[in-house]
Amino acid sequence: MTVTRDYGAKTLVEATDGDPPESETVIRLLDREAEITTRYGGGFVQSIDGLAGTQSGGRRDDWFFYVNGVESSVGGADVRVRGGDRIWWDYRDWTDAMRVPAVVGSWPEPFAQASAVDGRLPVRVECAGAKPPCQTTARRLAEERVSAGVVPFGRHGDQHALRVLVGPWRRIRRDPAARLEGPAASGVFATFKPGGHGRFELVLADSQAEPRRGFRDRAGLVAAVDDEEGPPTWLVTGTDAAGVRKASAMLDQHHLRDRYAVAAPPEGPPLSVPVSVPSRGEGP
Repeated sequence: MTVTRDYGAKTLVEATDGDPPESETVIRLLDREAEITTRYGGGFVQSIDGLAGTQSGGRRDDWFFYVNGVESSVGGADVRVRGGDRIWWDYRDWTDAMRVPAVVGSWPEPFAQASAVDGRLPVRVECAGAKPPCQTTARRLAEERVSAGVVPFGRHGDQHALRVLVGPWRRIRRDPAARLEGPAASGVFATFKPGGHGRFELVLADSQAEPRRGFRDRAGLVAAVDDEEGPPTWLVTGTDAAGVRKASAMLDQHHLRDRYAVAAPPEGPPLSVPVSVPSRGEGP
């Protein structure tokens, strides 16, 4: 279990329970590791170690939690914990994104399915461009003991499969699940803006949904989006082939841990998405 704030920017609590009891719930596990207050009959968390939900100046902050990279739609008292689960609590400003249905910060979940008891869902890498990034994606999954088949983009298969779409945005955007229409719609603080001649610019926003960084080439993105017809779909994409290669290279715990989404700029280290607001005197 991890407890962070501000979209994973700061870690507050880390704990591990290798053998939770059958009656364990998300909120009980949290209660053992931190001082908490609750609301709505004890089913929802109000504060953790004194940090409570607030509303001020039109902005709203509160606690949200994810189980294996998927946002819970019910309170922590109603979610059982099984060995292998990855629980992530984060305190964030949700004014511009009421829901962030899926995140990449619990890698290798949701693919590893370490807590599965009734069989695991198949994992499918759908390749929409050059083969090397698709092979890298499958190899990174294999390193986490996840067997993933690599198939051509658009091939229909098991609707319950965990899908990873790999390719330039101009290709994968045709998939119904690949919707990046702003934080309020997708929960992802990144979009691709048409740049002419079939090209797209990757635009990254801060936690208040304000565009802060834009990259026209050699930029990649790893994000998870909600698929209304099945499990979340991951996007390993970019402005071009070089950006997709950069994105596939970030598929590990070092780059993804406790991050909602991650971008690879043309130069420099990866960026956590939403991006932080530059300090006074810094460039955009």
